[in-house]
Amino acid sequence: MEVNSPVQDELEDEASAVLTTLFHQHRTPLCTYLSCMVYDWETARELTQETFLRAFRSRHQLLKVDNQRAWLYRIATNLAIDANRRRRRWQWLPWDKVDVASDFTIEQTDQNLAVAKTLAALPITYRLPLLLYSGYGFSVAEVAEVLGLGHEAVKTRLYRARKMFRQAYGEDDDDPPSN
Repeated sequence: MEVNSPVQDELEDEASAVLTTLFHQHRTPLCTYLSCMVYDWETARELTQETFLRAFRSRHQLLKVDNQRAWLYRIATNLAIDANRRRRRWQWLPWDKVDVASDFTIEQTDQNLAVAKTLAALPITYRLPLLLYSGYGFSVAEVAEVLGLGHEAVKTRLYRARKMFRQAYGEDDDDPPSN
């Protein structure tokens, strides 16, 4: 039986507290992000739970991580990619089954569905950086960390993703980007 020192116990408590904070702050957006990857709410919920379980098992590394949110999303992204590989196909959200809040107007609902369909049509290598950057407010550096890419690769993918999105959505590609 191995006995922890008081310092180890203190670090363990600190890591658990940080993980608890991460859980409360990120469980819902993380589940939504995962649902955009696997297009199944139940699978996304399971992957969210597995993400936090793996984070808990690796909590000793957590205090050494500079960007804990990116670390968490990296775990989630890897789990979703593995889940999709196991299924060997992408499962698309049935658009006629989308639950729409009643306070949306028909025009807003149609626009939201059009955006979601356009986003779903993008290749995953472009959809993920665009979701993280535009949808979840990650910086280019954070997206790079989550996806295991270089900064320039992320910038290139974001540029291409925006271009593909505009073309698929029907916007005029000659318009300058709003960024």
